[in-house]
Amino acid sequence: MTGTANRTWLLGRRPLRYDRRPRVMGILNPTPDSFHAASRTPDPGLAAARAEEMAAGGAEILDLGAESSRPGAEPVDTAEEQRRLLPVLAEIRRRCDLPLTVDTYRADTARRALDLGCDGINDISAGTMDPDMLPVAAGSGCGLVLMHMLGTPRTMQDSPAYRDAPGEIGAYLEGRALAAEEAGVAAERILVDPGIGFGKKLEHNMALLARLEGTAPGRAILLGASRKRFIGDLTGAEPADRLPGSLAAAAAAFRAGCAVVRVHDVPETIQFLEVLAAIREAG
Repeated sequence: MTGTANRTWLLGRRPLRYDRRPRVMGILNPTPDSFHAASRTPDPGLAAARAEEMAAGGAEILDLGAESSRPGAEPVDTAEEQRRLLPVLAEIRRRCDLPLTVDTYRADTARRALDLGCDGINDISAGTMDPDMLPVAAGSGCGLVLMHMLGTPRTMQDSPAYRDAPGEIGAYLEGRALAAEEAGVAAERILVDPGIGFGKKLEHNMALLARLEGTAPGRAILLGASRKRFIGDLTGAEPADRLPGSLAAAAAAFRAGCAVVRVHDVPETIQFLEVLAAIREAG
């Protein structure tokens, strides 16, 4: 299958294998307003300490985002994004050797992050909001995550509608992955993300989780469902109480053979996935 034959995601010179289970990506947000307060790490020293804590807890990759993409979020300008992100990234890179990705749709921010030792780009717009993003990714040889989103974070939940959410989203992701390949990004460097909660109602999110394996056939998938609103819609739980629902989503990722799960709760998710992997191997 395209990009998944050897079950390895290439990030620069750092291969990340996902043959037994999805690899676990820890979330760090140097922002004042991310929806889950515990992920907010605006101070470089505190962010680096949190990165070291996640590494000690088993994280295999870390993702840094300096602009909240929660539903209804207002954008920040490039200068503010970089003011928040780059000192944090530099300190984490100095103190932590894990692969790092930056959650940005701006090519200039991505370029500066790559210069500081970042290994991958996690673009919620799949390279559509900045025409320079795919060339930057191609030229650097970094890993690239392409996510599906309707509109922008400010507008994406206004009135999302699909006839067949997994089918339509999968077709979009395949088109964006092909665009990245045409720009020069190797297939082995690309992950696609169905964008749980990004322009989706509850029924769309549930259809995607139920049909993950068939959403983007032949493409390696990253799933970001940790502590998201759909869990609260189903159970009434607030973000601080959504770990059990997040683990249920991780189980869906495991079943579908996803490459990466992006999570707030690293050791809990790793323990959960390791037990699932051991049960499968025992059978």
